[in-house]
Amino acid sequence: MNTVRNPEPDRALQRSALIVATLTSFMGPFMISSVNVALPKIQADLKMDAVELGWIATSYLLAMAIGLIPAGKIADISGRKKVFIWGLAVYTAGSFAAAFAGSPALLIGLRVLQGIGAAMFVTTGMAILTSIFPPNKRGRAIGIYVSAVYIGLSAGPFFGGLMTNYLGWRSIFVIMLPLGIFSLATTIHYLKGEWRGDPGQRFDIGGCVLYGSSILALVYGATRLPDPLGVVLLLAGILLFVVFFRYQLKARFPVFDVSLFVVNKPFTFSSLAALLNYSTTFSVTFLMSLYLQYIKGLDPKTAGTILMAQPVMMAFLSPLTGKLSDRVEPRLLATAGMAITVIGVFLFSRIGPDTGVSLIIANLIFMGTGFALFSSPNMTAIMGTVQPKHYGLASGTVSTMRLLGQMASMAIATVVLALIVGREMITPDKYDLFLRSVHTVFSISTGLCLVGVYFSWFRGSVLEPNNSRV
Repeated sequence: MNTVRNPEPDRALQRSALIVATLTSFMGPFMISSVNVALPKIQADLKMDAVELGWIATSYLLAMAIGLIPAGKIADISGRKKVFIWGLAVYTAGSFAAAFAGSPALLIGLRVLQGIGAAMFVTTGMAILTSIFPPNKRGRAIGIYVSAVYIGLSAGPFFGGLMTNYLGWRSIFVIMLPLGIFSLATTIHYLKGEWRGDPGQRFDIGGCVLYGSSILALVYGATRLPDPLGVVLLLAGILLFVVFFRYQLKARFPVFDVSLFVVNKPFTFSSLAALLNYSTTFSVTFLMSLYLQYIKGLDPKTAGTILMAQPVMMAFLSPLTGKLSDRVEPRLLATAGMAITVIGVFLFSRIGPDTGVSLIIANLIFMGTGFALFSSPNMTAIMGTVQPKHYGLASGTVSTMRLLGQMASMAIATVVLALIVGREMITPDKYDLFLRSVHTVFSISTGLCLVGVYFSWFRGSVLEPNNSRV
């Protein structure tokens, strides 16, 4: 006799997993964007030079980028919940300790610890959601998860600025303590069970070293462009990544199963579409912030308020597009989103001194709509094309593509500005050169996004969760 399973425990488990995963997906972006606002205060308090100040942001992103894939593999072997809990604990402890840092070196070191912890819970949070939610509900859950990321990015500058002004920059790190403790308590008490992908494997230390070295060279090289050292590091990173790829094809227990890219076309094309999308869009906020302040003469607060139009739209629409991807082929939604992004980026490549602010806001909303249409369905597609044993790796791949795309986007903007404007202040006599730089960056981005449209459209169908899985 078949026993009908009570759906209530499943619903309670899904609710708990969604609460914890959503909160942690908010914490990381909120910390990144709020700390960026507090950098001048941190510099004055700790007497930091410009290089040290740059490493406050870079060290976190670098540690996170290096840790994502190994953390996903460890989670698949030993348990995703276990790695998630340890990641939360490391992140929370590192954040709280950073509030009491008395030297630049200590603060940078604790930012590295934060990045490692974030890598552990980011890569496992998505894997746990995918493990718990059935395919017909997964898109909605992923949409809410993605929305929390954009809410964190949107809220960070505003609340980070308020906290820095009234409570000091250290309060930004202190606030992570109650959020982290709540997430830990909820996970331990309500998230019952454990999820493993392939517990019979061994951890590939050699592959991990090669992967970490390649990511280190790529990310650090991007921060040093267009200096010759940056070019050398980028080339070294690419070479190391090729060596890593070939090594993983032969490894018995690879840290990253690169055969996913060889035999799983939907996974490969979806991942490349994500990389190109982030490479196209991440520098928009940076360049438009400069444009609004230099060319339009707006103050930082007003410019920041205008730029919130895009992430707010993304946060509002992502749960809806995620839910829609449960019923509509994700390829269609994501490709439509990238096509909208192509148009939006192209329009920004034509802006001039007389472009109206209302038109800029309208285009930011337009691009936010495109990104929301792309992001959640594309992530649903990536997680839906692999077997459960690869959920950790797939989640780590999504996050790695996002970070590498963001670094690539900023590298393109930095190199173009350095080549056209030069290493000088952007003064009124340089405004024409600055506008030419903006046009060049957005023209390059338009081309990259068009390539992304190709990968998104020709990835193949992924609506049926068992199709094309490896």
